[in-house]
Amino acid sequence: MTKQPGPNVRRRQLGATLSELRRQSGKTIKDAAGWLGMTESNVSKIEKARQTVKPPTLRALGQLYDLDAAKVDYLLRLANEANQRGWWTAYRDTVPDWFRQFVGLEADAEVIWEYQAELVPGLLQTPAYVRAIARAARPAAADEDLDKSVALRRERQERIDGEHPPKLRFFLNEAVIRRPVGRPEEWRHQLECLVEASRLPHVELRVLPFAAGQHAAMLGSFVMMRFPDEESPAFVYVEHDRGAIYQEDPGDIERYTVNVADLEQRSAGPEGTRAMLLEAVRAC
Repeated sequence: MTKQPGPNVRRRQLGATLSELRRQSGKTIKDAAGWLGMTESNVSKIEKARQTVKPPTLRALGQLYDLDAAKVDYLLRLANEANQRGWWTAYRDTVPDWFRQFVGLEADAEVIWEYQAELVPGLLQTPAYVRAIARAARPAAADEDLDKSVALRRERQERIDGEHPPKLRFFLNEAVIRRPVGRPEEWRHQLECLVEASRLPHVELRVLPFAAGQHAAMLGSFVMMRFPDEESPAFVYVEHDRGAIYQEDPGDIERYTVNVADLEQRSAGPEGTRAMLLEAVRAC
């Protein structure tokens, strides 16, 4: 049994299919925009999975691209699946739109690479750790809001660790395991959870020691994802304090692929990483 694609992946498949069909028909984005009576920017957003597309629009594109009925029906099925509500919409009052999109993509990924310079990756954070970093970032936040943040994080973790989990490859700057977060017993528990996570078959956890010196990822944390039936990573996600950037240009993806290769070379292997984590637990 294979993992069923979610709405974000279906939207990506739909956009990529529309882009390919347009090129095969010899039409330009300008041609499609004129035919549909919309801007070129809107057509581009549809093809890049940044905007939903309604059935009348798909039927009109089917006419423009001279598609048969079976192909149009296929596009309509993809659109219907792409427009379904994801489980994360229940948290619309808790997290911003840009992060809800990330959560949906995360749930559909086949491989996730993540480098963190300061934080334990969200998918490995304990509830106490979530509360501590959320309180540090938002001192005036109500306890109810923190509880929602914890609930979202736990649901993300449950879905990622489900029947068909993605391959998770985490790289942590050594500072992540040296900076205590929360009360001593909470921090010790977080480290112990990292040790347990490092033993999971779908998780590869590596710590980049201070002794490794300079490295390619020193400019900051990032997440890179690859989806089923795709040969290359789809994008690199870089978060900042007011939002996030999705870098999809092939040159950017290649640059971060080089970063990952450098991290693999310079970081401790799985066994060495586990030894560092166990040493950190004993030091608590």
